[in-house]
Amino acid sequence: MAKDFTTREEDYSKWYNDIVKKADLAENSAVRGCMVIKPYGYAIWENMQAALDKMFKDTGHVNAYFPLFIPKSFLCKEADHVEGFAKECAVITHYRLKNDPNGGVMVDPEAKLEEELIVRPTSETIIWDTYKNWIQSYRDLPILCNQWANVVRWEMRTRLFLRTAEFLWQEGHTAHATREEALIETKQMLDVYADFAENFMAMPVLTGVKSPNERFAGAEDTYCIEALMQDGKALQAGTSHFLGQNFAKAFDVKFLNKENQLEYVWATSWGVSTRLIGALIMSHSDDHGLVLPPKLAPLQVVIVPIYKTEEQLQAITEKVSALRAALKTKNISVKFDDDDSKRSGWKFNEYELKGVPVRIAIGPRDLENNQVEIARRDTLEKHTASFDGLAEHIETLLEDIQQSIYNKALKFREENTRKADTWEEFIDILDNKGGFVLAHWDGTSETEELIKEKSKATIRVIPFNNEKEEGKCILTGKPSSQRVVFARAY
Repeated sequence: MAKDFTTREEDYSKWYNDIVKKADLAENSAVRGCMVIKPYGYAIWENMQAALDKMFKDTGHVNAYFPLFIPKSFLCKEADHVEGFAKECAVITHYRLKNDPNGGVMVDPEAKLEEELIVRPTSETIIWDTYKNWIQSYRDLPILCNQWANVVRWEMRTRLFLRTAEFLWQEGHTAHATREEALIETKQMLDVYADFAENFMAMPVLTGVKSPNERFAGAEDTYCIEALMQDGKALQAGTSHFLGQNFAKAFDVKFLNKENQLEYVWATSWGVSTRLIGALIMSHSDDHGLVLPPKLAPLQVVIVPIYKTEEQLQAITEKVSALRAALKTKNISVKFDDDDSKRSGWKFNEYELKGVPVRIAIGPRDLENNQVEIARRDTLEKHTASFDGLAEHIETLLEDIQQSIYNKALKFREENTRKADTWEEFIDILDNKGGFVLAHWDGTSETEELIKEKSKATIRVIPFNNEKEEGKCILTGKPSSQRVVFARAY
């Protein structure tokens, strides 16, 4: 570990930034608020994409692509939607540059657009204008489209992966003949996200519905998955929105039903973004660097030869060739690092920092004993294992690491979920412990906003099938029928 590597206890925010930069995941770009995702960070995103894309296609969805630019008038058609995104929109007003008499180039004042274009902050409006041309009858439904794209939301306070002016994501947009179908779709896609978070990211999540104040602009309901980071703050890791008929009405998208009557289409949208990489870092990593669940690690196993002579290296190389082949047949990514320009100690530190789940070291003495030394990244424990059946041993070890990382994160969440019955208890937990706080709320938007102003905590989620429990709102003392999940959040 590099000496200048900040620990979580010293400065959690700097620790996070150190990991992002030192593990070669991303860096700030020349454009304020934007990031360059470096190859190693992008490889994690590609693994996330691959897993999610398969899950989307397994549930009947197909990929498409829609324009980056949205006419300003489109955003005006759905009032809540435009209000929700107006302050974050990047606006294109001109389409040409010309030489500046004083040197360089300038915007050509003669090249003003007749109508300004918005760089997409999300694509509901352009997609529903398109769906109007695709849908005439119930036979054209459902439409189950997803797109992988970039979006721009002009954030003033940015942080690599967690909040940037431009980021990568996927956004699903579906059209249905009935309210029931759309609701089933909304819940199904939230389940897909929860499955991915828990089984690939090894990150336990709470699932449920957002409060009206936290709902997506233009939705009737927003479902979400919420995760708890190691500093006790919550992170919204994915959302699925039931849009009702709001966008269909805004863009006049109707269909002839089976009774030959015209009615408006029902809609959903859902998305996750590169913020998931930030969630991955903050859920699992430690003071030695990145910790990656094997299912998403770009490199799952690294083999480092320990040698002094070329003859020793050749003997080790020959011995591990069958192991490398056996691991590859099991779809386990493996690297044999025989780069002689770097010492083995440097390599150990580098792969530890980058979160490679399993590191194997082998030297001449190991060859004599028909064994290797194995280090697992999640616990930093080491053990020796025989070459006999080694591929199967590593396969089992990777499965164990995946589960172990999840169990550790789940234990942390359980230990940091507390009940508060009074305002004083509520503030004490937030200020001194953090985590999820289960507390009563009187159900009004006014009280929710006041709690946010006073505590900087928001209602993260109202869990599905939430246990009913009579109580009093922590702020107003008014009756409440259930506890909801509060937290300070990213």
